[in-house]
Amino acid sequence: SIGTPAQEFTVVFDTGSSNLWVPSVYCSSPACSNHNRFNPAESSTFISTNESLYIAYGTGSMSGVLGYDTVTVSNIEVINQIFGLAETEPGASFYYTPFDGILGLAFPSIASSGATPVFDNMMMQNLVAKDLFSVYLSKDGRSGSFVLFGAIDPLYTINGITWIPLSAETYWQIRMDSVSIGGEGIACAFGCQAIVDTGTSLLAVPDRALGTILSILGANSNGEISCTAASRLPSVVFHINGKAFPVPPSAYVMESNGSCIVGFQGMDVPTESGELWILGDVFIREYYVIFNRATNMLGLSRLP
Repeated sequence: SIGTPAQEFTVVFDTGSSNLWVPSVYCSSPACSNHNRFNPAESSTFISTNESLYIAYGTGSMSGVLGYDTVTVSNIEVINQIFGLAETEPGASFYYTPFDGILGLAFPSIASSGATPVFDNMMMQNLVAKDLFSVYLSKDGRSGSFVLFGAIDPLYTINGITWIPLSAETYWQIRMDSVSIGGEGIACAFGCQAIVDTGTSLLAVPDRALGTILSILGANSNGEISCTAASRLPSVVFHINGKAFPVPPSAYVMESNGSCIVGFQGMDVPTESGELWILGDVFIREYYVIFNRATNMLGLSRLP
């Protein structure tokens, strides 16, 4: 919630961006009018600024102004949090979403307009026991997914934690050694970069690798595959820091009304250190992920 008294919003906890924003009453885009909108006039703790904000995502964009107010996440109350009040949300991308806004959990270095991210304020205001947060995404649309600020839930780490150093403090970015299927290296042969992104649904891979993956799995260029073949497919294995992180077909094949598609999308995102792979929700559903700002490491634990 934001403001005094609290105005409630649903947000995406997005480890692939760093800003907090919600729709505001200044916004007349269709995407705003069917979501909750913040009214600064109704908050006694709101402080306005003349600064503007623009953010482009993989899908959708927003522009607006920045303001400061009290932001409460569950039982954690962050004072003087800078956030975006959306004035335009063009196009249809945000119209159909079940969330109002976005709460970015990546590093301050990639925050638009230099806005301090929510988790940085949580750390600076000593609101978390440890400078880390962790994410569990449930499988098969079951309930129970969570983000845990300041702690690691030991119920989800019984298979041990592999700690991976970050290769950049921008996104939650790591070096990946290779990607294999059935013991054969199929992409990222000389290493590449990957980010763990809760705000991406699928696995986003460089376009060239996508063609290889789809043909090996026997899917067509749209990623469609026969559902009977799907159950017999091999795991796609991501090799990171000398360890194998398999993603089985039960995780990457999506079934909707009788037809099946594989959860890989093509996306060319160059970085200074090679092509970028995005390990989105398809990957995260297999692993409990710990985002450690104290050590600048990413922890992965295979889910029980």
